[in-house]
Amino acid sequence: MPNGILIIDKPAGWTSMDVCARLRGVFHEKRVGHGGTLDPMATGLLPVFVGQATRAVEFADKFDKQYIAEIKLGVVTNTQDATGEVLETRQARVSREQMEAALERFRGDILQVPPMYSAIKIKGKKLYELARKGQEVERRPRPVTIYGLEVLDQKPWKDADYMLWVHCSKGTYIRTLCHDIGQYLGCGACMADLRRSAWGSFDGEDAWPLERVLEMEHPEELLMPVDSLFAQHPAVTVRSPGQEKRVRCGNPITLPGTADGTYRVYGQDGAFLCLSRAKDGELTSIKNFFGA
Repeated sequence: MPNGILIIDKPAGWTSMDVCARLRGVFHEKRVGHGGTLDPMATGLLPVFVGQATRAVEFADKFDKQYIAEIKLGVVTNTQDATGEVLETRQARVSREQMEAALERFRGDILQVPPMYSAIKIKGKKLYELARKGQEVERRPRPVTIYGLEVLDQKPWKDADYMLWVHCSKGTYIRTLCHDIGQYLGCGACMADLRRSAWGSFDGEDAWPLERVLEMEHPEELLMPVDSLFAQHPAVTVRSPGQEKRVRCGNPITLPGTADGTYRVYGQDGAFLCLSRAKDGELTSIKNFFGA
């Protein structure tokens, strides 16, 4: 059975769940999940987990991401993007210098109020379900980090004013970032288009267009091993069959001299066993992956 991770270059018009549903048929595998949801209008990197690799989905949203976003000034919508109902239009004359100065306000640790059109749950209800009924509820601001935010030299792809590069932490809404920039400038704004250009350590070179995957005779050959998801962590190998048995039974092992931190743990045959946390030379499993 196929097991592994596939980075899909999602086309516009598809939901993240649409992609998974189609790939279930391609791989003849029910266990297909995704990490880092992309809105239907967005394109770009969508990590898909197949088979036993779905055990790693819970780690997917922890990675930072990079985006290319178009911002349309002078337009405020109920979804904070160009697909929504226009609530307000204003005249917008913002020079590049003014835009670059405004972006300084949004770099680093900031607070975002999640948009009503989002999948966040409040009292068991998804916000977008309430929004579709015309309801609005109070949302608490959430901390996110904007590691990088720049105006790009390229012209926007569509009817927008500027193209932005954004490098951000998990939980960041680019729609909301565009909306908040517009509010700060005093003219309002919405996100006109969005492309995810990087996710964790993966970039466009790792992504496969969905259309090409659907046409392939052996798409399972594209699957990357699950440990590729944790490439940023150093690797250690167990030192004896006894240690490997303990790891496979979920017990901690002792590796003197191992610095505190997170590690990829491998068996003596090179098989990826687990992601572990080291403390005072003792490694305790965070999640087991043998067989994945």
